[in-house]
Amino acid sequence: QVHLVESGGGLVQPGGSLRLSCAASGTIHSINAMGWYRQAPGKQRELVAVVTSGGTTNTADSVKGRFTISRDNARTVYLQMNSLKPEDTAVYYCNAFVIVPFRGGNDYWGQGTQVTVSS
Repeated sequence: QVHLVESGGGLVQPGGSLRLSCAASGTIHSINAMGWYRQAPGKQRELVAVVTSGGTTNTADSVKGRFTISRDNARTVYLQMNSLKPEDTAVYYCNAFVIVPFRGGNDYWGQGTQVTVSS
């Protein structure tokens, strides 16, 4: 079984910073891409940032210049969040497109970590 475990969420004041981490574990052949999504109450889940196995990154316009996605190995991804705004408040989900032996590729999701930006 593939597991994605997120950490780093919490309560922060506007203008503050948080760093989210996500680690994938299990029987994995490779991970083509890892990324972060978020979902605010009453809204659809949206892409925040993604990084491919080749190192290509994409970041949503709403967070560009403030958030940075990175990885330090094939199974770990980070989201550095700076200059946080109240509208960044959401549950943040780690996502990975994972290739597993005998099963092929599939999207996997973490359980989410709450980020709250409030004075």
